[in-house]
Order: sequence, then C-alpha cells, then structure tokens
Amino acid sequence: MIDLYFWTTDNGYKARQGMEESGLPHRLRLVNIREKEQFQPDYLKISPGHKIPAIVDHDGPGGATLSLCESGAILKYLGEKAANGLYPADPLARARVDQWLFYGSATFTTLAQQFGHFVVRLPQDPRLPQDVPAAKAHYTATLRDMLATLDRHLADNEYFAGAYSVADISIYPDVHLHGVRDIGLDTYPNLRRWHDAIAARPAVQKAWGPH
Repeated sequence: MIDLYFWTTDNGYKARQGMEESGLPHRLRLVNIREKEQFQPDYLKISPGHKIPAIVDHDGPGGATLSLCESGAILKYLGEKAANGLYPADPLARARVDQWLFYGSATFTTLAQQFGHFVVRLPQDPRLPQDVPAAKAHYTATLRDMLATLDRHLADNEYFAGAYSVADISIYPDVHLHGVRDIGLDTYPNLRRWHDAIAARPAVQKAWGPH
C-alpha cells in the first residue's frame, strides 16, 4: 500500500494522476498547504523540503518502507513499479521519456508557477503588491513560448516520448491549469489535441475528481 500526500496544486495532480494511471493500491492523505500542514514535524520526516506531493510506499524495494518526495521522482518510481509502460523498460525509450519528464518537472512547471503567482494569484491577494507589469509580461511571454514549444513537438508526435508515459503526466497539469484556463489553446492545436486525449482518460478524470 502506498500513501499519497496530496494537495490541489500542479505538482500534487502530477502525483495523483501518476498514481491512478499506475493502478497501484494507495490511500490519499490530504496536506492542506493553506493551513501550513506541510510544516508539521511528522510530514517533514517524509518531505524534508516541506513540499507536496510525497509518497510512503509500505512495500518498497526489498520490502522496505520508502518515503519519496519531488513529483518527477515520484512519477518515475511509480512508473517503474507499475511496469505497465508508463516508464518503459527499453533504455532508448527511457532516455526519451526522461528528456520530457525533466523538462516538465524542472523547466515547464517551474516557470508556469511563476506565471501563476504573478498573473493569476497575486491580483487576487490584497496583501501583496499589485503593480508588477514587467513580471506579468515576462512570465506570460515565457508561458506562451513554452506552449509553442510543446505544440511544435506534438505536430509530429502523438505523445511526448512515443507512447503515453510519465513524461506526458509531468506536463499535463500546467497545460490544463494555465494553458486551458488562463491562456487558451486555440493557437496551439496540436497541444489541444494532446490535452483533450489525456483529459478523456478514465484515470485522469478520477485523479482530477473529488478528493
């Protein structure tokens, strides 16, 4: 059994989507970051950087209990454990998956989160400075550039690294949250096709459903 420590952020949905796609038995453990629950001492033992998501696999390698944080590492671990194609066994296929898994984890989400902070959330919080036009323009342009990069790749590829994989899962939440909701995908038809195909998957609908 795997405990998934989750909240409704882009990285949280990555882990939940990966978990549902893996088919592995798990329990959802909510960590309300609005209430600062991620700083509780017991949770810091699981996720030292006080971030969600995290997992605890009570039947990890060799039967050991494994705690793991960082969404990219979690996706890779779940894909390997499930052995259902989410993280392929072939070394060449793995290298291609890794490229987009790391892009999604280290580049795309990191910058998309800055767009979310300056463009989406900051204007809604009266405690924060509202007039940051340079930051808003910069991160809007950056997000549009990344969406265009994804769209160009998908012009010749059904998914990011061959078959549907953890690479796609690492990218989907921010396309869903910021691409669809905040920017729109009308000028990114290949990305829209990819997004809509993933959104229709039963495991994805469950992952983005009630918690």
